[in-house]
Amino acid sequence: MRPISIGQFIFSALVLVFFLMITVQPAAAQSAALDASANRGTVPVTADPDPAGSIKGVVTTSDGKPAADVTIVISGTKKFALTDGDGKFAFRHLQPGEYLLEVSLVGYETIKQQVTITGSQALSLTIRLNAAQKMLDELTVTGVYNKFNKKETEDVARLPLKNLENPQSYTVVTREIMQEQQITDYVSIFKNIPGAGIPIVYNQGRTSMFARGFMTDNLIRNSVSGFVYTNIDPANLQRVEAIKGPSGTLFNSSMISFGGLFNRVTKKPVDRNFTELSYSAASFDLNRLTMDFNRVLDTAHNTLFRLNAAVGTQQSFQDAGFSRNLMVAPSFSYKVNDRLSLLLDVEASTFNATSPIRFTPSTKGKITNIKDLGIDYKKSFTNNSLDYKTQQLNVFGQVNYQLSEGWRSQTNYTRTYSATKGYVTQLIGYGKTDDSLQQQAQIEDFPYNGTEIQQNFIGDTRIGNLRNRVVIGVDVFNQKSNRNTPTVNMTPINFLHPGAAYNNFNAAKIDSAAAHAAYQIYRTNIYTYGVYVSDVINITPQLNVMLSLRGDRFDNKGTYYPAQDSTAGAYTQNALSPKLGIVYELLPERLSLFGNYMNGFSNTGGADFNGVGFKPQQAYQWEGGIKLDLLGHRISSTISYYHIDVSNTTRDDIDHPGYSIQDGVQLSRGIEAEVIANPMPGFNVVAGYSYNDSRYTTANKNVEGLRPATAGPQTLANLWLSYRLISGKLRGLGAGFGGNYGSSQFQTNTTTFSFQIPSYTVLDATVFYDQQHYRLGVKVDNLTNERYWSYRLAPQMPIRVTADITIKF
Repeated sequence: MRPISIGQFIFSALVLVFFLMITVQPAAAQSAALDASANRGTVPVTADPDPAGSIKGVVTTSDGKPAADVTIVISGTKKFALTDGDGKFAFRHLQPGEYLLEVSLVGYETIKQQVTITGSQALSLTIRLNAAQKMLDELTVTGVYNKFNKKETEDVARLPLKNLENPQSYTVVTREIMQEQQITDYVSIFKNIPGAGIPIVYNQGRTSMFARGFMTDNLIRNSVSGFVYTNIDPANLQRVEAIKGPSGTLFNSSMISFGGLFNRVTKKPVDRNFTELSYSAASFDLNRLTMDFNRVLDTAHNTLFRLNAAVGTQQSFQDAGFSRNLMVAPSFSYKVNDRLSLLLDVEASTFNATSPIRFTPSTKGKITNIKDLGIDYKKSFTNNSLDYKTQQLNVFGQVNYQLSEGWRSQTNYTRTYSATKGYVTQLIGYGKTDDSLQQQAQIEDFPYNGTEIQQNFIGDTRIGNLRNRVVIGVDVFNQKSNRNTPTVNMTPINFLHPGAAYNNFNAAKIDSAAAHAAYQIYRTNIYTYGVYVSDVINITPQLNVMLSLRGDRFDNKGTYYPAQDSTAGAYTQNALSPKLGIVYELLPERLSLFGNYMNGFSNTGGADFNGVGFKPQQAYQWEGGIKLDLLGHRISSTISYYHIDVSNTTRDDIDHPGYSIQDGVQLSRGIEAEVIANPMPGFNVVAGYSYNDSRYTTANKNVEGLRPATAGPQTLANLWLSYRLISGKLRGLGAGFGGNYGSSQFQTNTTTFSFQIPSYTVLDATVFYDQQHYRLGVKVDNLTNERYWSYRLAPQMPIRVTADITIKF
């Protein structure tokens, strides 16, 4: 019998866990000796006495709204209950006596209430939570048990749609899982996103990931442009949303890929006072301090302020390389009156680092796998004097105004600045031998400036008997850049035996050579004007249809070259982007079937041999699947199949050398699955699986029929298991374990040369103790010390231990 692979094993385990969670009742509910209806709090409050005593009640927020999935524990016993969607709960079969109820919910202080049962008394309670303790991101309550299940967001559809109402696939990585996994760098967040793969870190610290077979940059912040070509610090993030598929209808297509987009949502001021200070220390001399400070500035609770900050240093695991960062992120909100509210959110940072390793193999060598090449995993082939500094400033403003009962106005404004100054480096395979490389450096002075203004009108109204949830919007986007860069190539060296030449790659040598190098000096300037409308129509309470359309005007002012006092490459293009979505809730609020037909586009400059200008590349996706939200939010899952056709790609015109024709086609199709579950109290599961089949169907002959190297691994899987004690003297003690698997992928894949990156399995584990005023944690990344590489052939972090302490007051 053929042995099973690691990837097949993980996928089989995911399927087994998923079906067990659907078919098996929570073990703790059985051990609590409660009947199912009592344990889930579904029994209505009545005056009829039970055979024994009982406690029934309802939990509300301070504004009188029911609070779902609140935990109520009878102290000293194994009995517990969760409130249902109406805030109700019940305990049955209680003997006469005194009981202490502990009522808890994430973001609220625990309430303790003493009650007395006499005989067969049916005691009825109303418990009110203090709204001032509520965190902004917990408007949709998913409870202390399934703490990673926070799928409700307005960002995906720009409308307040529930996950089961939304005809699009998406994943939300919450701050709760970031905290449990002791995330200290932005790229580690993506371990929890199905199909994201190993992040690609570029020379300036900016990053890309994979989404449905396409490289996808991190250019969206708070649902609008967050265009920064620098490092992103996770300390200011509330969550990261991976929105799948070509979403050009509601987002600026120049900021996303045909596979989707990653929206980073920042922390906003909330209506309570708190301070959190965290310190992390890890292998390779990581030192990191973060602060989260929030204050209510007036007695009416209309003026709120929040400040997040981070400072850190770290050395590379290789013989050279470092990073140092400083980030401050103040945010301010003001409620002018019941109709008008204002938000200002600022993020500023500096980052000083050396370039991550990047290696491009020689296409004339005989070795075709990075693992066989023999490059020393811990040699950087660079020098700490070859560093760069970046700056970024991201300003986001939002004005919300309630126009009427059914309509509101939302105005968004963002201004971004990011600049890199210093040395960026890469390594290039050289000549016909497999053991030679050439070191290359650029001295960058490269600022980017971006501005986006967006106006949305969001409504919830009826036309006849049909409910319509509508967004109508316009946006204007501008991006400018300036480049001033010389490139220096060093004398090739033997990377197996570099000798004294190893030390020649330094700032003094590069500066000397740059004095005679040619400079790239130019400026770019582009504008995008968009208008869009999206309407979700409820045909019946269980059936809704989404109809969306966007029109774009792209205006590239061209690239200006000061030396020639000339501009080249200017062009304009228009594009339409439609979207159709259908959702049918087979079981209302529990099981829905969904399908979508979506479009995204990418602007392409140039013309063919006959002078006919190129059109925008277009990606069309159709997708179908199911979404689950079962057992009172204990199981949330999305499983889908997608098919993406990309047309209007360019390829070489073999009849007219030097020209291109625009008839290329690329296909990307696959399966994605995600499960977020709470099989038993205190035990949480996050699991994902993706399979992607991607190929060029019409392209240059050297790649036609092949998988693009930029499509990433064909199979990816992620898993995180977490258990935390929720009662007893050790309440708050927990552990987590998980990992990621990726099949082999290509760095280059053509008919003449193919270079492979091997598959990988990386395992992580953590132990933590979380209390009201402090949190202690220890995390081990890459437990088995796996050696693995990114698409750019950058060696990834070996085993690393991180210790963390957080003080909360």
